[in-house]
Amino acid sequence: MGIQDIIEGKKQWRAHMARIKALPPDYQIVYKEIQRYFFKVGPVGLADEPLLSEIVDFFEEGVAADKGVLELIGNDVAAFADDLIKDSRTYADIYQESISGEPGTAGK
Repeated sequence: MGIQDIIEGKKQWRAHMARIKALPPDYQIVYKEIQRYFFKVGPVGLADEPLLSEIVDFFEEGVAADKGVLELIGNDVAAFADDLIKDSRTYADIYQESISGEPGTAGK
């Protein structure tokens, strides 16, 4: 990864964050909770996937349709987030595999 890649990545992240800041406060709160959850246990390749941008797209459509964020995702933010990554390998999966294997296989 070269310096140009780092600079471009920062530009993209700042543009992404500007889109989030343009959302209504309730959408921002829910987005940040989803983001925090994903960064904690979420998909292994989160940085390589467009998932976060797709969530912002979905939220922007909800704002345009004049819907509240909970009308879009339901009352359970964690269940919504889990549903988004249900088919993805997560850090939680990796951890679970490391502790449920046979003794001495955790590092393999």
